[in-house]
Amino acid sequence: MSEKETGQSGGSPEASGVTVSDIQELIQRKEEIEAQIKANYEVLESQKGIGMNEPLVDCEGYPRADVDLYRVRTARHNIVCLQNDHKALMKQVEEALHQLHARDKEKQARDLAEARREAMSHGLGQSQDLSPAQAFAIVNSISPGSPASIAGLQVDDEIVEFGSVNTQNFQSLQNIGSVVQHSEGPLNVTVIRRGEKYQLRLVPTRWAGKGLLGCNIIPLQR
Repeated sequence: MSEKETGQSGGSPEASGVTVSDIQELIQRKEEIEAQIKANYEVLESQKGIGMNEPLVDCEGYPRADVDLYRVRTARHNIVCLQNDHKALMKQVEEALHQLHARDKEKQARDLAEARREAMSHGLGQSQDLSPAQAFAIVNSISPGSPASIAGLQVDDEIVEFGSVNTQNFQSLQNIGSVVQHSEGPLNVTVIRRGEKYQLRLVPTRWAGKGLLGCNIIPLQR
């Protein structure tokens, strides 16, 4: 193998900078190494089907004349080096995937924590003395530890706004489902609770329970 090939197989992406592109590049390099290993095994196969361990001398101890000894030795050496590179590269791929997943998990936890802090500091503590707005749906159940619970939603909260959905454009619960499925961050949710209006921030996300919210919402019958 050349020094360039050996150098490319060494090192690992830094934990803070791992991206999907980095992992795709590692996988591409892995496939290239596997192709080189296969090519070298084909060289051995072309030499009377000789493998990695068959002797290169005849029964009398003389170098075999029926195979190209130089090609066989070179192919064997390349296979050993490439297999070592492949092993090291697989370790890099595993570490990079672990780092990427850990970073995504940390980001999700930070987003949920931020949403909860904002809900507690700016939502639940700030009732507004504005004229009551018309609600279109009501929360009739909340699962403990769910995104809805973390955001501060409570049973019997009457929903005035849910993201871009409000009384004027609400037609069915599919409107809310569409907003949740296409959300790319926290959703602003306005509810009426015991006659007072509260602003909450809800982050739809996968959790231990079903769905992305962990609550049940039904249309409000007027």
